[in-house]
Amino acid sequence: MGPGRSAGFALETHPTEYRHWRLHVEPPLATLTLAVAEDSPVVPGYKLKLNSYDLGVDIELADAVARLRFEHPEVRTVIITGGLDRVFCAGANIHMLATSAHGFKVNFCKYTNETRLAIEDASAHSGQHYIAACNGTTAGGGYELALACEEIYLVDDGNSAVSLPEVPLLGVLPGTGGLTRLVDKRKVRRDLADVFSTLAEGIKGKRAVEWRLVDGVLPRSRFQDAVRERALELAAKETQPKGPGIVLDALAPEVTADAVRYRHVHLKLNREARTAELTMEVGADYTPLRAFRELDDALLRLRLHYDEIGLVILKTRGDPETVRQIDDDLYHGRGDWLTNETLLLMARTLRRLDLTARSLFAVVDEGSCFAGSLLEIALAADRIYMLRDHAGAVRVASSPLNGGLLAMTHGPSRLQVRFLAEPARVDEIVGESQPFDTDAAEEAGLVTAAVDEIDWEDELRVAIEERVSLSPDALTGMEANLRFAGAENADSKVFGRLSAWQNWIFSRPNATGERGALTLYGKPERPQFNWRRT
Repeated sequence: MGPGRSAGFALETHPTEYRHWRLHVEPPLATLTLAVAEDSPVVPGYKLKLNSYDLGVDIELADAVARLRFEHPEVRTVIITGGLDRVFCAGANIHMLATSAHGFKVNFCKYTNETRLAIEDASAHSGQHYIAACNGTTAGGGYELALACEEIYLVDDGNSAVSLPEVPLLGVLPGTGGLTRLVDKRKVRRDLADVFSTLAEGIKGKRAVEWRLVDGVLPRSRFQDAVRERALELAAKETQPKGPGIVLDALAPEVTADAVRYRHVHLKLNREARTAELTMEVGADYTPLRAFRELDDALLRLRLHYDEIGLVILKTRGDPETVRQIDDDLYHGRGDWLTNETLLLMARTLRRLDLTARSLFAVVDEGSCFAGSLLEIALAADRIYMLRDHAGAVRVASSPLNGGLLAMTHGPSRLQVRFLAEPARVDEIVGESQPFDTDAAEEAGLVTAAVDEIDWEDELRVAIEERVSLSPDALTGMEANLRFAGAENADSKVFGRLSAWQNWIFSRPNATGERGALTLYGKPERPQFNWRRT
């Protein structure tokens, strides 16, 4: 049985625990070498041959990318290469995909793409360039990993090729944005991309360079030296001093049957009702770096371990003025590398929240501190319910961080998305020095419903019960359409197309039926397709 909702694999790791990656730091360079231990899948049932990967491999990669940013800011260029002879990476493990539950397939693709986005984010905003040194076979998800890097170099040995063979071999798509990165990022001509994506054997040598699939091909005799020379050239472009780094401590949450408790985040599960409460607590020891790392881990647990949860109720507890002061310090200190990295991590975590396939209701009640960066959590919700208390103590507040530093996947801030029809409101709200009580928040358009105390519990209960009674499939589609108003960019195209097309293709018999291409991969039988196009 492949991975499903009951899989209990760890989401947190450390370089001393890596089984599949070797991280070597030699400033200003670092090398990440993929040498997958084929007998160590994330769950039993398949072998990770030819440097193929599963979620466990990508959990380690995500950890390494984060640690390079925080623990090794002196690193300017990261080389990703393969540790097997003549193999860079054969992509996602087919037998893992073929035996996994449908939801796991989709969440696996989302996670791996978010990891690739973190690589691109590091290149764009952290001064850490990434080079893919493809020392051999580079297929499927392996080429998608290379596509996440700024530059790709392929060994020229007459045999090694890059390929996206999912369509001809498996009847599915490159699941972590390969097609979109091909044409949007590398700007491969559409007709050439069409040919490339239907050639199972891929393309090698000079033609791979001519088609813009790679940046260069290098003979095996000087491959490593030439890649290193290019890595040093890129590193030399970054002159801003950084460091020293900081250690990312273990999160080590307390996990019970119905709760996951961290230092600042508490996830409480109600499996019978198919709801969860996710509360961010701001106390005397609150630090945004630790708190948002915990939030990120909690979101991943919801996706991968608790897929029966349909609605997440978002809450906060603490002093809103404390949050606003911390935000102000972050905003004015963003020229410091560590402050910048903290803001980038906060932004990535909030984007993970936006992209989580759960209904999200924010509840603003007594003791809430939805201010500034934590107001972003409420703005990510599908609805915001705010208590109208007689004392006027329930409030929300803005900070400079609501002005765009914590942008959504497709680029705008959550306030900009909220007020597409009234863009002038955004600056007014961000610039407001006073908190908004319930009446003011309602007038400003910051809440969905302002509810009197006498009706509060009943109205929330009814709204929650109604939401979880609806089709989860229809809700996922509805939410994905409504959350990302405005123009698209390459990142949002990847997730929009992944959510719609890959999700649909994974459930079709042409791919995953008894005679589907993915099911029969590696067997002598040929797949049988229903030839009707839908």
